[in-house]
Amino acid sequence: MNATRQGQTAGSGRVARRRDRRKSEIVATAIGILSTNGYQGMNLEDVAERTDIAKATLYHYFRSKDELVGAALDVLTEDVLTRLAARAAETGDASPTALLGALVDEQVRILTESAPEVATVFSWPRPWPPAIQDAMKEMRRRHDTVFRQVVERGVADREFTCPDIDVAMQCLHGILNQSAVWIRPEGEDRAAARAAVVACALRLFV
Repeated sequence: MNATRQGQTAGSGRVARRRDRRKSEIVATAIGILSTNGYQGMNLEDVAERTDIAKATLYHYFRSKDELVGAALDVLTEDVLTRLAARAAETGDASPTALLGALVDEQVRILTESAPEVATVFSWPRPWPPAIQDAMKEMRRRHDTVFRQVVERGVADREFTCPDIDVAMQCLHGILNQSAVWIRPEGEDRAAARAAVVACALRLFV
């Protein structure tokens, strides 16, 4: 490769990195607005203003509000799944009970400490457009699978006595979703509160 082509390749690489950084900034801004105002309260004008770009420039990255919202939800989902996978990896060859407890603890930590915007965005009460609802169903299915696989393993190993996995999973998600209400950021002993939620959740299965 000659010097000219090397320079062109390096230049396009820098352009791509700048574009990725700006795109990430736009998505992060959208997440912040969604977590405080919900879907109905978010508009591209606010996103552009808070990201300090022209609205016309925003359309170079996302063609519509729904495309941007979809990207924001996907980032939140991938972040949660990555954190859960890392926590599962830390447990090694733990029993289903220990692994499920660790995953519940991590999910509660995410919702109440490390990424509380996940709780506010996914539990926003106002309706979402059909296309976004379909995407959210798939994201929730992927999230459910992380916990469901552990539960199914526990049942197969006869470590869990769970007569109806589907009902128990619905109850588990209810506990997880409500943890953001029960455990406040200003609470003095969040670790103890998380432990109490974990103990309650495990009673559904053990």
